[in-house]
Amino acid sequence: MKKLIIFDMDGVIIDVSSSYRECVRKTSSIFLLPCINSKLLPEPLFTLADLASLKRTGGLNNDWDLTHKVITLLFSKISGKKESINRKDWDVEELACFLKTENNPIENLFKKAGALKFKEVDFFYNGDVGSGNIIKQIFQELYLGKELFSETYGFSAQYYFDEALILKEKLFLDKVMLSSLAASNRLAIATGRPAAEAVYPVKKNNIDFFEKIITLDDCIKAEKEAESRGEKISLGKPHPFMLDIIAAYYENRGELGEKIYYIGDMPDDMIAAKRSKYKFCAVGVTYSSSDKESSFSKLKEAGADYIANTPQELIEFFK
Repeated sequence: MKKLIIFDMDGVIIDVSSSYRECVRKTSSIFLLPCINSKLLPEPLFTLADLASLKRTGGLNNDWDLTHKVITLLFSKISGKKESINRKDWDVEELACFLKTENNPIENLFKKAGALKFKEVDFFYNGDVGSGNIIKQIFQELYLGKELFSETYGFSAQYYFDEALILKEKLFLDKVMLSSLAASNRLAIATGRPAAEAVYPVKKNNIDFFEKIITLDDCIKAEKEAESRGEKISLGKPHPFMLDIIAAYYENRGELGEKIYYIGDMPDDMIAAKRSKYKFCAVGVTYSSSDKESSFSKLKEAGADYIANTPQELIEFFK
């Protein structure tokens, strides 16, 4: 019986440091542009390593949630008429000074104000793209670029008009590596990406070796079905929903062997593997991290059975 190997996508198959992670940073900058003294803000606002430390804290289902969290943390340092939902009333002078003088401003803000919520920020994260969610819309315009954004949502971009950051994505695991694994294993993907954004790099890079791809769309559909029954649940990782769906598919076909694996770069990935009703081997990777030592430690704490520090180590592990 072939082994089942399920991959997270971002940070495992694909290097998203110049796409999704950069989107978080640029969205935060664009969102704060209307504020008083916005010209004082540093560019970039913070390092990607600082952002990664926040991502590793877990509980953030996708990079839209991560962006909302970052802006919430930044808002804790804003002055002016903070009770206003007009960003032109917010003064970012104090925030600018903080960002310029602190080594890890996002990590430090999280330690001090991690649990805070602000209705003024939440106002801009309600609904969807085109229906009030300004934070998500800026993010999607950055990621998709004006042409793909217009094609996806049916209206023109309003905040960003330069090159799509999705075009800057590169592969950690190339076609040769994935082909070698697919020859004797069943490959699948469980990702927090929307379906269209998960399929796009697979087709673009000609790495169509995955028999099943479960995405954010599947989680949202199942959450809505649960809501219609009076249940309110969140099925994003660390919930094992996506892993269970894939494993159940092969189990029902009589094709689920004893050895099944989930590969991820975040603690939530390891937790999801361990929470699954199936006996997943949790495989962590650190090669996408700017702080490999910290990443290794966090993955181990979250239950990783094996950790690969390079793509080549990961391939050798399965050989």
